[in-house]
Amino acid sequence: MTDLQETVDEPLLAPVELVIFDCDGVLVDTERIAVRLQVEIGAQLGWPLSADEVVARFIGRTHAAIWQQVRDRLGAEAAAEWERRFEERHREQVDAGLTPVDGIAEALAGLDLPYCVASSGSHEKMRHTLGRTGLYELFEGRIFSASEVPRGKPFPDVFLHAAARTGHAPAACAVVEDSPNGLAAGRAAGMRCYGYTGGPTGAALRATGTGAVLLDDLRRLPALLHAVAARPAA
Repeated sequence: MTDLQETVDEPLLAPVELVIFDCDGVLVDTERIAVRLQVEIGAQLGWPLSADEVVARFIGRTHAAIWQQVRDRLGAEAAAEWERRFEERHREQVDAGLTPVDGIAEALAGLDLPYCVASSGSHEKMRHTLGRTGLYELFEGRIFSASEVPRGKPFPDVFLHAAARTGHAPAACAVVEDSPNGLAAGRAAGMRCYGYTGGPTGAALRATGTGAVLLDDLRRLPALLHAVAARPAA
């Protein structure tokens, strides 16, 4: 059964002209890998974290912000080792069998709106993960990274950058995210927000006031977006 929660103040938003997708956890099923690895490496290096704590602290943030937290907690040497182990194991597991997020292929096929990617991840990482799942060609030339802006999520910079680069007003954009940090960035950008709850971050989205439409099946996304794409602004 689809989990659908409408909390957006729709009349204040313009019709949707552009859909901005997060990458990890929305397009490619990397968040399960990342959460598991962060829990494992934290236990090995002296900072035991639960999966929920990893989601709250790390998911949706840039790698620089994550490693800074580890440096503050464990020191520079441990942070460097944590980063090394994470990058090595993450690449191995991505290469061993990364898949697209369930339902995203159908969602993209069902959209008749322009779309792009705006992620906390680097361009190199997105070339790798989107390439491994066959999605890179669908977004090529419309891929934006937090490395291009001063601040990562939960700040709105990368979403505003994507809107500006594609020629759309922020109020005419819809963000599809899977983390509280990402949805906070989307709301701060003044964009309509959709939160995907079908992955490991779903419980965190349900537990926090996201101000977003929550759905656990991305196949529902085209119908939801098309309904507001044609709606006149108030």
